Amino acid sequence: MHAEKVGQFNSPIDETLLEDASEFGISVNVISAENKIVISDNGIGMTEAEVVENIGTIARSGTASFLGNLTGDKKKDSNLIGQFGVGFYSVFMVADKVEVISRKAGSNEEATLWTSSGEESYQLKSAEKETRGTDITIFLNDENKEFAEKSRVKFLLEKYSQYINFPLNLISESGEVNRINDSEALWLKPKRSIKDEEYNDFYKFTTFDQEDPLFWVHNKVEGKSEYTNLLYVPSKPPFDLWNRESPRGVKLYIQRVFIMDDASHFLPLYLRFVRGIIDTSDLPLNVSREILQEHHLVDTIKKSVTKKVLDALVKMKKKSLDSYKDFWKEYGLVIKEGPAEDFENRELLASLMLFASSINEENDVSQTLDDYLSRIPASQDKIYYCVADTFEAAINSPHIEGHKANNTEVLMLTDRIDEWLMSSLMEYKGKELVNVAKDDIQDSEKPKVSETDQDVVTKIKKHLSDRVSDVVVSSRLVNSATCLLLPKNEPGAQLRKSLLCWPGFR
Repeated sequence: MHAEKVGQFNSPIDETLLEDASEFGISVNVISAENKIVISDNGIGMTEAEVVENIGTIARSGTASFLGNLTGDKKKDSNLIGQFGVGFYSVFMVADKVEVISRKAGSNEEATLWTSSGEESYQLKSAEKETRGTDITIFLNDENKEFAEKSRVKFLLEKYSQYINFPLNLISESGEVNRINDSEALWLKPKRSIKDEEYNDFYKFTTFDQEDPLFWVHNKVEGKSEYTNLLYVPSKPPFDLWNRESPRGVKLYIQRVFIMDDASHFLPLYLRFVRGIIDTSDLPLNVSREILQEHHLVDTIKKSVTKKVLDALVKMKKKSLDSYKDFWKEYGLVIKEGPAEDFENRELLASLMLFASSINEENDVSQTLDDYLSRIPASQDKIYYCVADTFEAAINSPHIEGHKANNTEVLMLTDRIDEWLMSSLMEYKGKELVNVAKDDIQDSEKPKVSETDQDVVTKIKKHLSDRVSDVVVSSRLVNSATCLLLPKNEPGAQLRKSLLCWPGFR
């Protein structure tokens, strides 16, 4: 309800508006026996003319109009909640009739009673009201009697209004008063004032996870777009991580008011494991998933928070490779989906990848592309990799024998998604990514062939006929007699298997 905050801004100008020193707040009175709910505030209230102006027209919003007249710090700190108009008229989805009685603070006028059944007309008349502010009485229809149950109303208020920044009380028919919004909006507090324990506790409270998160990203953005994000990476992935159709995303709040779970538009699919909250004042309270899909602000927030999460991973990797390896073990396969989806952050994502390498005979997945580049000679313009089902198959592949003999490092790729990943990246920092099993034989790999050897090659080609495109002699082999090469522009066996499992890689 917007009136009370208007009173806070107007009261320094005219002290008589307050009338008394009582704290601004909202109460919700559930009267089950009469199948109705009364919502009351003790804000500034409205005159008859303001009632007509603000709620006599569906599209009219007194809050929006008031905000439009604010400037500077007052507008920044307003935190107004709710808008009469479309939002108010949605009450007729559950009500047969609605009464609004309002008395302007500091006015000698009588209160105004507005009554409507949601049709084209409404009724106005004078009424008695002892205190300033506005009361809304909702007469529920027969199909929605459930909303006259205290437990149902309590659940909805706790879910959607837990963090609004003024008192919200639920009053039962017996007169019992329960404060609903006793939890603080942690994400709106300054970061320097929040302890790690508070971040962890808030994560567990909002996600029902029993384990502490791996890390969190907390930022407040001001300027052309204003929003706050508090995002967490769980220590363990959700059970449905590999179901790309499962509900995902963050909790969306608008000015502390909860709007929806699983707001998936604010993060790319490859970050679907991220949990947390985004709170903005730049979206309408009646926002829908369809509106989110088209709203320009959503794309702005998505780009920003995606970069912040990726930057946090970079910092984590630099600070503690062991901790980052724990992260990679749980989420590496999902991050590998990123380059194909997020072209803008493709190189940043590539820098986060961890691989096993031919420099270590053990399956130690700890090498980055930057590590690889730091070890190669300046003349080497390629990054070599070998795709296989297992590390043992890769490290013993005949395709890398020549590279190993020349002390040329080769990355060992064994995840089903890897070949698709490399085809999405294509290069890293100007170095071409080359599959050692592809037909890309350089002149240096083509030794002089004797007549005897050429006769053998000719006989093999004749015997294999159209089952191969060519047979060549190459120096890439050391211990093995032969190996099969793939055409350079065709998918390998691993990628073909993956395509059969599309759209999900596992």
